[in-house]
Amino acid sequence: MFGYITINKAELKFREFDLYQAYYCGLCEELKKRYGRIGQATLTYDMTFLLLLFTGLYEPKEVTSRCRCLIHPIHKHPVLTNEFTAYVADMNIILSYYKCKDDWMDEHNLKKRAAGQLLKRHFHQIQTHYPKKVSVIKDALSHIADYEKKKETNLDLLSGCFGTLMAEIFAYHTDEWEESLRNIGYYLGKFVYLLDAYEDIEQDQKKGAFNPLLSLFKTSQFEPFCQTMLTMMMAECSRLFEQLPILNYASILRNILYSGVWQKYEAVKKQRSSLSQQEKGR
Repeated sequence: MFGYITINKAELKFREFDLYQAYYCGLCEELKKRYGRIGQATLTYDMTFLLLLFTGLYEPKEVTSRCRCLIHPIHKHPVLTNEFTAYVADMNIILSYYKCKDDWMDEHNLKKRAAGQLLKRHFHQIQTHYPKKVSVIKDALSHIADYEKKKETNLDLLSGCFGTLMAEIFAYHTDEWEESLRNIGYYLGKFVYLLDAYEDIEQDQKKGAFNPLLSLFKTSQFEPFCQTMLTMMMAECSRLFEQLPILNYASILRNILYSGVWQKYEAVKKQRSSLSQQEKGR
């Protein structure tokens, strides 16, 4: 989920970006308050989407404040938080902890191993509050690892595991909106898994690592297939979003769903096409 679910800043109004940034800063401050600098270091823009989705749907009371930080040390900047900020911060720590473990197992990245050790205590603390969610996330990642060891190429199975993980994170309340939120998380999770495989394919090929798209890579079917699959996932995700009665922050959320999530794909596709043209010209 890291680095894909972001805004398209160029398409946002100034006021919209300021609101988005204020919630991002609120999440940053919450991570620092609850888990110190190591928690703050896990912050990404991705989880701000979930915070804004909950905020737009449930319309909780907002807490407004101002603060300084390492990035903005001189002037105070606006910060927005609400009842969902702590939950999103906790889910961010869980995902970051497992990401560090995965990077250590795959790449023996010592920095990620050290970060994982620092996050471990916080992870266990969160686990006591959300045992079911941690269990679902752990099982989903375990299933992905098993499928990848078996070199399973069924994309629906593989991406569905990450979809299940995201669905659990997106379900905060047991209420009339739970199923819709779960389904949005599910299809967004499938999109993220597929896009991650699409982005990493050259690196995985060089390392001899598993990637479910390798059999199509370097064929004429690769780009159309990937684009179609990604479009299908986001079309379903966006359709479900539009059924929710969201007014507040709807334009920011649409910016992310209709434009922001595609920025990484377009950047990778453009770079890949440019390299291909250079190889042909040699």
